[in-house]
Amino acid sequence: MGPVRSRLEADPERLAHGPVAVLHAIADSVVDRYLDVVTALEADAEDVENDAFSPAVGQEVGRMYQLKRELVELRRTVVPLAAPLRDLAERRVPGVDKELAAYFRDVADHLAQAAERVTVLTELVDNALTMALAQTSIQQNHDMRRISAAAALIAVPVAIAGVYGMNFDHMPELRWVFGYPLMLVSTATLVTVVYLVFRRKKWL
Repeated sequence: MGPVRSRLEADPERLAHGPVAVLHAIADSVVDRYLDVVTALEADAEDVENDAFSPAVGQEVGRMYQLKRELVELRRTVVPLAAPLRDLAERRVPGVDKELAAYFRDVADHLAQAAERVTVLTELVDNALTMALAQTSIQQNHDMRRISAAAALIAVPVAIAGVYGMNFDHMPELRWVFGYPLMLVSTATLVTVVYLVFRRKKWL
């Protein structure tokens, strides 16, 4: 409150309006600080919007939620001041003359700008958060496809080895001289075919 007091003491004409002039000075200072906070949050929101399209977007979701909470809290602080300032600007409060009413209208306009900017920022962060969650979901689906494809590649040789590892006496090609090489070639061929199928589907 020190700067507010200094400004009032340096302006005796305004101070002569009495307590309402002090109220205006305080309201003006508070709204100016709100605008400073909004400006700082705009820079954060711009960073968040850019991060929504980055490969590491999943790591930024928490930051987006935090920024959204800050905007919600700021809006809860800004919006309730609109009605009292409007009453002061329209001289519905005793002790407000025309000159002070004009000052209060200026403060009310600044508050409206702050509220509008907060609304725009909230929508921007909401959109960025939606995009980030969508990107994260797409990445998770892609990872699951890669894991499924890898499991399928492993399953082919495991299945063949499992069949020939059952120790039956009468199995096709068990005592055939080319049985073992054929099994290796067949396994490699099947794995290659499965791999190419998944590559064509862009799962690998």
